[in-house]
Amino acid sequence: MFVIFVAPFFSPAASQMIEAILGLPDVQLGVVAQQPREQLPPSLASRLAAHWQIDDVTKSEQLEWAVRSLQFAHGPAARCFGAYEQAQLPLALVRERLAIPGLPSAAALNFRDKARMKNVLRAAGVPVARHQLLTSVADARRFVAQVGFPIVVKPPAGAGARATERVRDVAALEAMLARYAPSPADPMLAEEFLRGTEHSLETVSINGRPVWHSLTRYAPTPLEVLENPWIQWTVLLPREIDDARYDDIRTIGDRALRALGMTTGVSHCEWFRRPDGSVAISEIAARPPGANMTTMISRAHDVDFVQAWVRLMIDGTFTVPERRFAVGTAYLRGQGQGRVVGLDGLDAIQRDFGAIICDSRLPQPGQVPTGSYEGEGFIIVRHPETAVVQNALERIVSTVRVRLG
Repeated sequence: MFVIFVAPFFSPAASQMIEAILGLPDVQLGVVAQQPREQLPPSLASRLAAHWQIDDVTKSEQLEWAVRSLQFAHGPAARCFGAYEQAQLPLALVRERLAIPGLPSAAALNFRDKARMKNVLRAAGVPVARHQLLTSVADARRFVAQVGFPIVVKPPAGAGARATERVRDVAALEAMLARYAPSPADPMLAEEFLRGTEHSLETVSINGRPVWHSLTRYAPTPLEVLENPWIQWTVLLPREIDDARYDDIRTIGDRALRALGMTTGVSHCEWFRRPDGSVAISEIAARPPGANMTTMISRAHDVDFVQAWVRLMIDGTFTVPERRFAVGTAYLRGQGQGRVVGLDGLDAIQRDFGAIICDSRLPQPGQVPTGSYEGEGFIIVRHPETAVVQNALERIVSTVRVRLG
């Protein structure tokens, strides 16, 4: 079977996915990327059946040319897929043009265009934040008059919390409009600000039917993390994912995926539990989650979740063991300005929690801050009891300090 995997860069995550595909029997792998083959680790590059470099994997014309060229040399591709958010719609368009199975372009557009997504979800009775696509300054002012401050603005094709901004008052609104000046050619999505605790729901679907799920909780919310570069934050995967308290979000999540047109794959839904207990969907992506969540799921189930995902995408099957552990990640972020000069508090954490630390990437002296919400490093812990993991996460982010200078 000839399979094509698409990624812009050979990041650690993309390399892990390529390695997982290469580990499947009877699969020949072709890769389309913006980097040359030599940028892959030699142990992976030598095992590829083919590689095709293009300038931009988000341009469907370039992507189609690459896939057609690989098919001409190696025969029809049975699958063509990737995990990069911005490539999901181009991938779907190319698959349709070349009769390769996969998520249809109409569904990919539902997931990719966040304004369209919320319209589809609202029409299906799925609770979402009030929203409007802003195509003018007047649109923004009218929307604020309807919902009040604060509001959240983001690109319609954003990914997660990136490029998201909270607008708290009139002065902030006018400053935002002066910077971005929304227009029909370059609109922005405005939403009411959702209050409450933020979570994710990961779902595996096969032929449109949900067959597996996972849950997390963010503390604090990703938007708060983006607004405060010094905040160290956590993601918790509880062990009790089938608890009755999650019945509502599982039901609503399934309804949302049906409305959006999910076929076979993993989806990542971000949602809020409001102070009154009700649920509201923020947005959904038709791809695996980022921010170490695939590693966390792997540790919770003692399985390679990336390998399970690529098997799902290639042969439409998915099997993982029962969830045995709660898992959590504490993200370490620099305090101050400059490069990393030290790490305080780690000895105490290793003494108290060393037995349950399963993965880590610690900041190194001289390291340049990433500027990302994922920060300069992380520590992942796991234990059969969710309360033990939650306590460890709280201790880590309150004890460990990354000094910059």
